[in-house]
Amino acid sequence: MASDSPLDAYSRIVTSVAAELTPKVASLRVSHGSRRPGESLGSAVVYTGDGFLLTNAHVVGRAAGGTALFSDGTSSPFTVVGADVLSDLAVVRAGAGTPPPAALGEAEDLVVGQLVVAVGSPLGLAGSVTAGVVSALGRSLPTRSGSAVRLIEDVIQTDASLNPGNSGGALADSSARVVGINTAVAGVGLGLAVPINATTRKIISALMRHGRVRRAYLGIVSAPTPLPASLHERVGRKDGLRVAELVADGPAARAGLRAGDILVSAAGQPVTTAQDLQRLMFGEAIGRPLEVTVLRNGALVDVIAEPSELAAA
Repeated sequence: MASDSPLDAYSRIVTSVAAELTPKVASLRVSHGSRRPGESLGSAVVYTGDGFLLTNAHVVGRAAGGTALFSDGTSSPFTVVGADVLSDLAVVRAGAGTPPPAALGEAEDLVVGQLVVAVGSPLGLAGSVTAGVVSALGRSLPTRSGSAVRLIEDVIQTDASLNPGNSGGALADSSARVVGINTAVAGVGLGLAVPINATTRKIISALMRHGRVRRAYLGIVSAPTPLPASLHERVGRKDGLRVAELVADGPAARAGLRAGDILVSAAGQPVTTAQDLQRLMFGEAIGRPLEVTVLRNGALVDVIAEPSELAAA
């Protein structure tokens, strides 16, 4: 190819995404304070025009702040606004003069095989760009905070090369819309990103307003299970969620749910996976009646539960 030939279509997409997003992704140097000298590295995506940035909870840890460095050579101190270990998302706020925010996309619209571009600061090298495809969708990433365990739902799997320091950076579609926040390197050629979707937007909003995410819980251990064939047409689906175990004196146990019950719906919404329940377990559900329909001994039974607040770790 002659040196003055136009770029191929693939290269044009990647270079345009890189040009759009590189100024809007910062390299974070996170200060650990006097108890743990030194600093760690990560990335963050400019979220608002007044200095809010998105990153991973594991990037900021328990730190109060650090320094954000941008590709144009400018830097700004930042403070940690809030972090949520159970979604691995955090919000930090830098000083004045941050670049304009990145445009957000919708991870629910992704398809396997779609081109994605990762922008971050691997090994502290700001403005690094890699590209690949969506390898899989709907993955689950277990997270833990104290005794609380959650699954980050609908995690994006990509083969775009990720390295230490990429965490907190942007995973973008071909239109430079951020569809995920890179969170983990799961193996050679395998990266994971927390999706940008309705659930994570609620988490981000809560972190910005309150610095934390209030969550409700029912106190059940469950697993997907097939529904009897006789119920398929009646409820419009083939799967439910079997209650395997209940937390003693938890909200579900107090409401009368039993081990062996099969959850069919909650708050009028279908329940087929644990994630379906997690979507309902935010602060507004705490202490409010929640109608749960279960299959018990061949009959559909309505139970009213009142979720309690999940204690912080």
